[in-house]
Amino acid sequence: MGGPSTVPETHDFLKNLFMDGDLIPLPFQSVLAPLIAKRRTPQIEKQYEDIGGGSPILHYTKLQGERMAALLDELHPATAPHKSYVAFRYARPLTDEAARQMKADGVKRAVAFTQYPQYSCSTTGSSLNELYRRGKAGEAGDGVEWSVIDRWGTHPGFIEAVAQNIERALAKFPAERRSETVLLFSAHSLPMSVVNRGDPYVLEVSASVSAVMDRLGHANPYRLVWQSQVGPSAWMGMQTSEAIKGLARLGRKQVVLVPIAFTSDHIETLYELDLEYVKEGQELGMEIHRAESLNDSPAFIRALADLAASHLKDYSSGKIGPTSIQLGLRCPGCTNATCGAQKTWFARGGR
Repeated sequence: MGGPSTVPETHDFLKNLFMDGDLIPLPFQSVLAPLIAKRRTPQIEKQYEDIGGGSPILHYTKLQGERMAALLDELHPATAPHKSYVAFRYARPLTDEAARQMKADGVKRAVAFTQYPQYSCSTTGSSLNELYRRGKAGEAGDGVEWSVIDRWGTHPGFIEAVAQNIERALAKFPAERRSETVLLFSAHSLPMSVVNRGDPYVLEVSASVSAVMDRLGHANPYRLVWQSQVGPSAWMGMQTSEAIKGLARLGRKQVVLVPIAFTSDHIETLYELDLEYVKEGQELGMEIHRAESLNDSPAFIRALADLAASHLKDYSSGKIGPTSIQLGLRCPGCTNATCGAQKTWFARGGR
C-alpha cells in the first residue's frame, strides 16, 4: 500500500487510494475519488504532521528488503545475488517506477513477494493486478520469469516475531496481574461488500491470531478487532475503538494492542493506535500498551528470508509452480476480469 514519506505527498496518496476499486469500491469512482481525496487531505496531512512529518513505511520496507536479500544470498546462493524492489500501490515508489528500475537492471527472474501477511483481493490482489498490467506491457522488461509469494500469515518465523513483541508489551504490566491483560489483535478492516463476495482475508487474519495464541500458550484472553473504517458503508467489525470502550465498561482495564496485519509502522499504528486508541483508553482509566510493529525485528527479517529461500528452492526443484493453489482460486463472487487474467498470467510465469 505504501504511505506518503512527506506531508505534501498526502493528496496524491489519497487520490490513488480512493481511485482503486479493488480496495474501496465506489459508485462513479473516477468522479467521487478525487473529491473525497481533496476533502480528506487537510485532516490526513495533520495526522502525518503529528507522527513526525510523514510515514516511515518506505524506510522500513527498504530496510527489510535489503536485509532479507543479504540473508537470502547466504540461504540460497544458487540464485544470488538478490535485490529487492519496493512497489507501493498508492505512494512512491509506485509499481511503474519499480518496473522501470527492474528493466534498467536487466532483471530476468523475479518474485512478486507481498508484504501483506494475509491475502485479500483488495490489497495483495490489487497490487498483483497492477503488477500484471505493468508486466504484460513489458514495462519490467522482456522475458521476465515471474513467481509469486502471495500469503504467509501462519509462517512460524512471522508468528514468532509477533509473539516476541507481545511478550515485551506484556512485561510492562506487574507479574501478578499480567494474566488479566486482554490482547486486542487489531487488523485493517474491509468493506462487507468485499467480505461477502468470498474474500479470504478475515479467515487468514483469524488463522494468524490463532497461531500467535498457540505460541503464547493461551495465557491471556484475546479478541480480534478491526480498524480504519472509511466512509458510511458497512465494514467488518467490531471496530477497535468500540472494543476498547466495551472492555472499559466491563472492568477490563489492562490491554495490549497488537497490529497483526501490519509489518511496519505507518499512520494506522503511529496515529490511529498510538495517538487515538491509547488515549481513548487512558481517558477511560485503562492501562494500554501497544506491541511494537515488526519494523527491523531480526526474527521477522529472518522469516522473510526463509520464506523467499524456501520458495526459490521449491520452485527450482519443480515442487511448486509459479503460484500457490490458493492464488488460483477467484472469490466466488468475483466479477473483476482483470483478477482472472492476472491469475492466469502469473500461473504461466508471466507469459
